Amino acid sequence: MGVEPQNTPQPSSASTGLLEAAYQRITAAWVSSAQQLGCMDVHVLGEGDVDTEVLDPAHAVLKLNSGHTIPVVGLGVYLCEPGAQAYEAVLSALRLGYRHIDTAQVYGNESDVGRAVRDSGIPRKDIFVTSKLSIRNWGKSRAQAAIDESLKKLGLDYIDLFLLHAPGSPDTRAETWAVLESYHRQGKLRSIGVSNFGVVHLEKLAQTAQVTPAVNQIELHPFLQWPRLVQYCRSKDIIVEAYSPLAKGQKLDDPTVKQLAQKLNVTPAQLLIRWGIQKGFVSLPKSTVPARQEVNLNVFSITIPDDDMATLDGLEADFVTGWDPIRDAPV
Repeated sequence: MGVEPQNTPQPSSASTGLLEAAYQRITAAWVSSAQQLGCMDVHVLGEGDVDTEVLDPAHAVLKLNSGHTIPVVGLGVYLCEPGAQAYEAVLSALRLGYRHIDTAQVYGNESDVGRAVRDSGIPRKDIFVTSKLSIRNWGKSRAQAAIDESLKKLGLDYIDLFLLHAPGSPDTRAETWAVLESYHRQGKLRSIGVSNFGVVHLEKLAQTAQVTPAVNQIELHPFLQWPRLVQYCRSKDIIVEAYSPLAKGQKLDDPTVKQLAQKLNVTPAQLLIRWGIQKGFVSLPKSTVPARQEVNLNVFSITIPDDDMATLDGLEADFVTGWDPIRDAPV
């Protein structure tokens, strides 16, 4: 996917080791229970300020600092096997009403996502597609070639949201972000953002960036809430996206979660997803099972009362289920 030019700064051996270790860990990061959800109208960015009126999924959006809107729920396709599984999962979700698909170069299924988008019969403008730049494709030349390849594999003229998948190497972070900014100005990347960035990484990026990230996608659920990071993002008008919103299924049997779910007559998964939506996050649960996708479309008929939200807030346990570049990646 292109060759880095000779004048591209190379990361130190220590940074390279950390990055490669993180890259290897990503393959074990999202073993999430299968679920998906649906539709409400969201007009504001702040915690708690959500309109819970049930509407068409196309109206379930938050406004990005780029001026575009992002559906508040997306289908994550990590660990969806390239080929039939990824294609059928995306096509099923789109037919059920989802309008946000989240893929990445490292997932290996961009082509399947693009094919399902085309075969769905839904107008391209109505589907929000996210992909991410692998940390192996950093540096000006490599990043340019990799973005072109993502556009080609997806079969799209533009990508709605394109992220740096992790903080990566500080030696090439600024120049790699500049490539995203260039494609953003060309209209090929409608919005650009980051994933797994901590406050220190965002502050460092801001020293050279011309465009503020529209999104920071992080692992986020009641057991891992990142309050300082979330507050920082909100102060900079950066939308927070939650991947692994179900803590990879590891907390679905938590006694408090089960008790509250039973009280509200919802599933534990619906409870955790709804918690994130009411906090003002974009939620990215994963499902390859149409029946489970459909069940979770009912999440926006749910309202978690304030006292129960407070109970869920009290579950914070710094429970990281996968890799942790927010803490581990060099600044």
